[in-house]
Amino acid sequence: MNRKRRSLLPAMAFVVLLVLQSVVSTVSAQPPAQAPGGPPRGPQLPPIPVKGDTTHTLSRHFTPASGAKKAPNAKGFIQRWLVLEPVKKDIARNSIFTDNYLRTTFSTDNFSNDYTTVPKNGETVKVGNQELKWYALDSKAFNFNLFHFTYAIEKPRYGILVWLVTVIDSPEEMKNVRMTAGCNSGSMWWLNGQEALMLSGDRDMIADNVTSQRLTLKKGKNIIRGGVINGPGMANFCVRFLDEKGAPIKNLGISYQ
Repeated sequence: MNRKRRSLLPAMAFVVLLVLQSVVSTVSAQPPAQAPGGPPRGPQLPPIPVKGDTTHTLSRHFTPASGAKKAPNAKGFIQRWLVLEPVKKDIARNSIFTDNYLRTTFSTDNFSNDYTTVPKNGETVKVGNQELKWYALDSKAFNFNLFHFTYAIEKPRYGILVWLVTVIDSPEEMKNVRMTAGCNSGSMWWLNGQEALMLSGDRDMIADNVTSQRLTLKKGKNIIRGGVINGPGMANFCVRFLDEKGAPIKNLGISYQ
């Protein structure tokens, strides 16, 4: 009897091992977590182009903006932006992005001192000695990935400053709203010519990472200008408006003119 029991032990151990392997495979195959009420976390962001990718096409992550107004996405994120080709900067590390550094740099490397200026799609402007072109694009993701943008147009992906403009049409005056933003790595944001947000330091792109003071969206046309700066690493951002109760504002029309 004891001999039979001893002979069964290896077989039973083998069965147990197979069951454990099956459980581990099932757990590891689960999708990444999602922040409650927010956009998917990092693993579900559009991937960085692989080293061997030579497509360099905007259509992979963006679509040309149409003349019709576009609503924010289901969570209120603004996906339509006028994006200027990157201003090349000599930036060795992102830790230099102090408040003073950002204010000085955005003031110096500026395409216009009028913060309510809306450039034209395809227009070329000069920043310093660099001739740069504007693109009107809709991001396919909730965020706008500047790494993918600069890769697609074959411009520098690191050591860059990128200017952004979009036009928000509000159906009515909205008081006590807040603008929120996340970015890699530093950025500043203006609403109707007034500074609304500053994200200094070396940051990861986290939705609603910084929230503005209470703002007012005018009935009709409102202009957002943004500037994102980055040295090494990823560069992208996301912006949306929240109402007094903290809910995303979605009844807005977004255009580039």
